[in-house]
Amino acid sequence: MSALSKYISYYKDVLMTLYCSLKGNFVASMTAILRQMEDYHYAHLIKTFGKMRSDVVDFLMETFIMFKNLIGKNVYPSDWVIMNMMQNKVFLRAINQYADMLNKKFLDQANFELQLWNNYFHLAVAFLTQESLQLENFSSTKRGKILNKYGDMRRQIGFEIRDMWYNLGQHKIKFIPEMVGPMLEMTLIPETELRKATIPIFFDMMQCEFHSTRSFQMFENEIITKLDHEVEGGRGDEQYKVLFEKILLEHCRKHKYLAKTGETFVKLVVRLMERLLDYRTIMHDENKENRMSCTVNVLNFYKEIEREEMYIRYLYKLCDLHKECDNYTEAAYTLLLHAKLLKWSEEPCAAHLTQRDGYQAATQGQLKDQLYQEIIHYFDKGKMWEEAIALGKELAEQYENEMFDYEQLSELLKKQAQFYESIVKVIRPKPDYFAVGYYGQGFPTFLRNKVFIYRGKEYERREDFEARLLTQFPNAEKMKTTSPPGEEIKNSPGQYIQCFTVKPKLDLPSKFHKPVSEQILSFYRVNEVQRFEYSRPIRKGEKNPDNEFANMWIERTIYVTGYKLPGILRWFEVKSVFMVEISPLENAIETMQLTNDKINNMVQQHLNDPNLPINPLSMLLNGIVDPAVMGGFTNYEKAFFTEKYIHDHPEDHEKIEKLKDLIAWQIPFLTEGIRIHGEKVTEALRPFHERLEACFKQLKEKVEKQYGVRSLPSTVDDRRGSRPRSMVRSFTMPSSSRPLSIASVSSISSDSTPSRPGSDGFVLEPLLPKKMHSRSQDKLDKDDPDKDKKEKKKEKRNSKHQEIFEKEFKSTDISLQQSEAVILSETISPLRPQRPKSQVINVMGSEKRLSVSPSPPSQPIPPPITPRAKLSFSLQSSLELNGMNSLEMTDIPPPLPVKGSVADYGCLTDSQESVSPATSPPVPQRQLPPPLPSKTPPPPPPKTTRKQTSVDSGIVQ
Repeated sequence: MSALSKYISYYKDVLMTLYCSLKGNFVASMTAILRQMEDYHYAHLIKTFGKMRSDVVDFLMETFIMFKNLIGKNVYPSDWVIMNMMQNKVFLRAINQYADMLNKKFLDQANFELQLWNNYFHLAVAFLTQESLQLENFSSTKRGKILNKYGDMRRQIGFEIRDMWYNLGQHKIKFIPEMVGPMLEMTLIPETELRKATIPIFFDMMQCEFHSTRSFQMFENEIITKLDHEVEGGRGDEQYKVLFEKILLEHCRKHKYLAKTGETFVKLVVRLMERLLDYRTIMHDENKENRMSCTVNVLNFYKEIEREEMYIRYLYKLCDLHKECDNYTEAAYTLLLHAKLLKWSEEPCAAHLTQRDGYQAATQGQLKDQLYQEIIHYFDKGKMWEEAIALGKELAEQYENEMFDYEQLSELLKKQAQFYESIVKVIRPKPDYFAVGYYGQGFPTFLRNKVFIYRGKEYERREDFEARLLTQFPNAEKMKTTSPPGEEIKNSPGQYIQCFTVKPKLDLPSKFHKPVSEQILSFYRVNEVQRFEYSRPIRKGEKNPDNEFANMWIERTIYVTGYKLPGILRWFEVKSVFMVEISPLENAIETMQLTNDKINNMVQQHLNDPNLPINPLSMLLNGIVDPAVMGGFTNYEKAFFTEKYIHDHPEDHEKIEKLKDLIAWQIPFLTEGIRIHGEKVTEALRPFHERLEACFKQLKEKVEKQYGVRSLPSTVDDRRGSRPRSMVRSFTMPSSSRPLSIASVSSISSDSTPSRPGSDGFVLEPLLPKKMHSRSQDKLDKDDPDKDKKEKKKEKRNSKHQEIFEKEFKSTDISLQQSEAVILSETISPLRPQRPKSQVINVMGSEKRLSVSPSPPSQPIPPPITPRAKLSFSLQSSLELNGMNSLEMTDIPPPLPVKGSVADYGCLTDSQESVSPATSPPVPQRQLPPPLPSKTPPPPPPKTTRKQTSVDSGIVQ
């Protein structure tokens, strides 16, 4: 028996091989026989089966299946056009002959054969949609010859299918919804007359189901599912969408019961087709962002109509796109939408819920567990530890109280502990946000005449973002204004892109009802935001050359997106826009409030962490108390505290009092800040601190005399309990191509204001100096007889400093990998060794830049220095100057950006020896007498007419 089985198997293989080699001959012979047959031959063929009805059914079933197989797998090569067309012509005549037999013998109620009719429809649709009959794929010459000789066989068989469908009568309901897909495939053929003839079949299906069940839900679900697959596969176009809407709406509106529900359904399908056509257009586009937008449009549509299977399908398409672009945060939010559809239960998983092979889950609870693990992993990679912790808590509850899986609970809690540590120790770069408007008819429908808010990448400047945007649309023209365009541009055939930076508006969660670390709050300043603002100064009335603040208004535009950022996309459409105007007085109040908040935040940081560097505090205090920058303070007095203004604006009385109160409250904050500065200041910075104290003393006397005395409780933040404390251990700077001053850098860790110029058009920030040096300081020494000599030496040293600094920076430049978190620890990098004190700072330089305030005779005389010695910091010795000589940095500290000028660092070393790696002998000190006390208050700063925005001061100068 074994040998016989092997022989039979071998014989079958030989026959199959022989058949494959001779298949073309067999098909050619059969085609020749059928070609010779007339109508009476087909009738005689059926009669030969006698009265055996089952034999006729079997014959027709086998014939239909054979024809369908031959059509699906062409025997002849595709370029054998004549053979293929001849075969199709013969098959078409045979199919029509057998269709007549179906109408005559198998249509009545007693003899109806559902499967036989079903096979006929599938064969007819397969014949109509075969590749060799799609004439639009041929050249115009070949297409003309085929039409002249054979005609358009698609139209012939399509009309036959329509007639056969209408002949079914009461049997139509038996083919719904199974025949919806094949009929849709037929109507999508790009032949106008065929479409007009066959699209009404859909209304007939709706009508049949409605009469049977009082709804057409099965038909609706099936056509939506099949339409998605067909359009994604390349079928359908704009003309089909128009014809579908027009024909079905005409039929529905004539129907008594389907007028309303039918019209709703038609518009629903048209909306779906719009999104699917957009998606198909950009599906193979290199621009993944456009693909993401279209994918979200489709999945939102499926969510709206509660098509869960299709919704999940597009969720995973979107997730895959995000992972390709390393958008791990967005990938996590996308998967979270799937997880929210599941329950923590033992309910079995439906097939559509587990569309990925990687998930092995029998219940919804198991699948949700696996999804949460993956989502937490993506949130960790995206440095969104707050979101990972929230999910971890929910998962821990299940492990502890439902699953009792303590091993998994232990691992999860370890991860959470690491997340908490990362929040307070790892510096996360703050992304910028950009408003982008796409205007003109040249853009696709999902972008056309819409405004979006984009979340920039880490350290991405607006210029880089714009370049990336214009690369995607090379024909687009960049608009030079931030005002909304008119209808002329919106209706033009071109492409216009408008792009500018906006500032996220902080929306703190309700749980933060007490002082919180700034490192914790900094997350919410750029995350979970939905409102964004763009401010620009405008002038009303005549320009006041003496004081620009008197008529400087702020026009603030608020943009509200449809969803919070970040989310399942890095951008969302703006859903509402409104504008408010900030009066000059309100602008002054806002600026003073920001200043006070900034001082308080900085004080709390140093109270909580004594190891913080002192440099940002030094710059902040100096920018407020130094007479060189008291101009902003004085400008408010000149603009709003005059009798004329108070008389002309009686309604502003409360606001004026509020501004005075804010000015008065600044003194106790500064008192605490200077006290901390005095405790932490190094001997090298002692002259600088003494000058701060002298300047502050004058400021305090003036403010307390004019606006009263304010005092803080035992701790600075008791009065202002809502202000956060900070535990930031260090501050970082963006990449070297984005120079920042030290004062700007300090705002990165202590304030929500942007760190780059022009980051929100017009930045309202606390009063800070843009540079340590100012013209007003020069006036303090106008009686200096050696002024000319000093100026010459100063110019020489400035150029020398720039040389030294660039040389030193190149030697210490260490690239920062964006994908790696910067963790602060107490280890000194071997690449940046600590420097001896003798090389840290040279306070004996001859440049006269910092004036030491006079002290009473009873006080000890400060170390002998020149009256206006320049206070300088070197790059490598900044640890000493920041009060961090005992601290140690990480193995690879964050890189410092290359500065555009020496002044960007605020304070630089005075001599080349301070940056030399070798120890240099101490510079001999010149014994100079202490400066004489000044009998007159410092003069006000010179008037300026500049209209630019200073990032450090937040005031238009």
